[in-house]
Amino acid sequence: MSGLWIILTGVLVASCCGILGCFLILRKMSMIGDAISHSVLPGIVIAFLVSGSRDSFFMLLGAAAFGFLTVFLIQMFHQSGVQSDASIGVVFTALFAVGIILVSLNTGQVDLDLDCVLYGEIAYVQWNTLTIGGVGIGPKAVWLLGLALLAIALVVGLFYKQFKLCAFDPALAAALGIPVAIFHYVLMGLVSMATVSSFESVGAILVVGLLIIPPSTAYLLTDRLSAMIGLSLAIGIVSAVGGYFAAVFLDASIAGCMVCAAGLLFLLTFLFSPSHGLVVRRRRQRLAAAAATSAVT
Repeated sequence: MSGLWIILTGVLVASCCGILGCFLILRKMSMIGDAISHSVLPGIVIAFLVSGSRDSFFMLLGAAAFGFLTVFLIQMFHQSGVQSDASIGVVFTALFAVGIILVSLNTGQVDLDLDCVLYGEIAYVQWNTLTIGGVGIGPKAVWLLGLALLAIALVVGLFYKQFKLCAFDPALAAALGIPVAIFHYVLMGLVSMATVSSFESVGAILVVGLLIIPPSTAYLLTDRLSAMIGLSLAIGIVSAVGGYFAAVFLDASIAGCMVCAAGLLFLLTFLFSPSHGLVVRRRRQRLAAAAATSAVT
């Protein structure tokens, strides 16, 4: 039964990240997840210092607050003339450094396993159960990720056309009266929610792999956004299931194997994609060169 919970958790993480990652790839903001995953550390430490508890609810509140702060600061710096990638780099390194300083100043009070926070251990997810009326109803991570996925699916489904237009042509969206800034913050808020919801189960760093790799793989396979989202979900789910069984076989990190499985699928797609694959493009070039040579002779 524990294996089923682990696979379900991985599938939920991959699904949350797979939907949002498609929009991040199209907007050339794929590393925003990395920024959020690092910058939540001070929020986690502050939540622990204020509450004196390692309860995941307080940790999530602190992490979510700093996730939204990260998004706000990045957008503010970018609108002030700082390049987007530079804004991301400045904000996440500065906030991550603040978190490290808070930990170092309160080492006697802060009993936090930073390896667990940053790298996660999905194998333990079944032990942290949600209890109602003295009855355990399943792992907290599954319920939390399930609610996050439901919220993401509802928001993206209701405003799919707006998100799509803002991703492909923000200027046209603004001309049509769509509040581009609001939809940007909504998208970033959903990314923050997905990252924060996932860091406890797979780690704040490894979740970035699921946020970027499956959508990037899907991007190489299709030119339609709806198909890209569907393929991203399928690739993420296959990566989660395949990564779990690979980890069992190798006796290795489960979350790490899931991301490695996604990376392997990306490599295969990069080489053999029917439209963008390296091998296919090289073959087309050779055929074109041969055809040109024969035409000359």
